[in-house]
Amino acid sequence: MKKEDKAIIIEKITETLKQYPCFYLVETAGLNAEKTSDLRRACNKADIKLLVVKNTLLHKALESLDADYSELYSCLKGSTSVMFSNVGNAPAKLLKDIKKKDKDAALPALKGAYVEETVYIGADQLETLANIKSKNELIADVVALLQSPAKNVISALTSGGTKLHGILETLSNK
Repeated sequence: MKKEDKAIIIEKITETLKQYPCFYLVETAGLNAEKTSDLRRACNKADIKLLVVKNTLLHKALESLDADYSELYSCLKGSTSVMFSNVGNAPAKLLKDIKKKDKDAALPALKGAYVEETVYIGADQLETLANIKSKNELIADVVALLQSPAKNVISALTSGGTKLHGILETLSNK
């Protein structure tokens, strides 16, 4: 590959890294054609961009960015696919679903991830990554917490009003 071609590919990888706040490094080399196309379809449905890259080109793209990705460099061995996502836990949930459907499958295997400005290394981090709440889930939790006291006050006021009305109705009938 020519040096100019490598520079163009590194630039494209860098631009993709800038577009997405989260990415996962995944081993997919041993997948057959059917499982690879299933993985790609699942990624498209989950709004995850899957990109197979050369480790040296990804390494150079990561070095060109402002953030420190040095912890992930140890994961850049063998073949590497990168799963880009705007939702931090989406790729982890996808990988868990694949493992759940085919319990004997060793691939795709998580090598490492960069989520919410934190680096996760190793396949054992999959459960942790799947349990990270997305921004929308956190907002929904906060809204639910804020609504709960207000609902309790309104409920107490309305239930007390009907009780008081019932007591006054009973007294007026006597």
